Amino acid sequence: MSLALTEPLMQFLAIGGPVVWIHLFMSLLLLTIVLVKLWQFAAAGMFSVRVGRRAERILAQWEQGEHAAALAEAGEARDPQTRLLRHAAEYLHEGALHGKALTNELGREAAVTLQGLRAHLHSVELVAGLAPLLGLLGTVLGMIEAFQAMEAAGRQVDPSTLSGGIWKALLTTAVGLVVAMPAIVAHNWLERRIERFASTMDDCLVRLLTTAQRSRTIAPVSVMEPDRARA
Repeated sequence: MSLALTEPLMQFLAIGGPVVWIHLFMSLLLLTIVLVKLWQFAAAGMFSVRVGRRAERILAQWEQGEHAAALAEAGEARDPQTRLLRHAAEYLHEGALHGKALTNELGREAAVTLQGLRAHLHSVELVAGLAPLLGLLGTVLGMIEAFQAMEAAGRQVDPSTLSGGIWKALLTTAVGLVVAMPAIVAHNWLERRIERFASTMDDCLVRLLTTAQRSRTIAPVSVMEPDRARA
C-alpha cells in the first residue's frame, strides 16, 4: 500500500480509536470467511452447471435400469451431491442397506455435508449484529468525552470542541454500519445458496429412492412404519 493511502488510513484509525480498530479486524474476518466460503462452494460444484447435468444423467440412467452405467458415471465425480448419489446407488445396488436404515444413513451423510457448508456462517452473522452495536458504543463514549471537555472548559467553551467531538463520535456509528451491511448481505446470500443446494440434493435422493421402490429394489418398509410393514 502506498504512503499516500497509508497515512490517511492511519489518521482515520487514530481518530476513531479502539472501536474502529475492532471494526477493521471484523471487516478483515468477514472478507476472509466470504472468500473461503466462495472457494468451498466452488469446490462443491455449487456454481457449476456440469454438476447438475451429471446428476440428471445419473438419475436418467438409474430410472432406465442402467444401474452399472449410473454407478460408473457417479464414480467419476468428487462433488458432495454426486458423491451422495453414488453412495445411495451403491447401497441400493448391493443391497447393503434397506428401509429406514438406508434413509437414516443418507440423511446423516447429507447433514454432515450441509454442516460443513454452513461452517463459520455464525461468525458472519455475529459481525452483522455486533458491528452496529459497537459503532453505537463508540458514539456514546465519544459523546461522553465531548461533554467532559465542555465541562472542563467551563465558560470558555469553544463550539469547535463540541462539534469536533461529535463528528468523531458519529464516525464510529458510520463505520459500524459500513461493516454490518455487507455482512448482512453476505450472510443472506450464503444461506440462500446452501438452501438451494440442500433442496437440489434432497430432490435427487427422493427421485433415486422413488425409482428404486417402484422397481422393488428396496422394501416398502422405507415408506411406512416398521410395525405396520410387519403386519
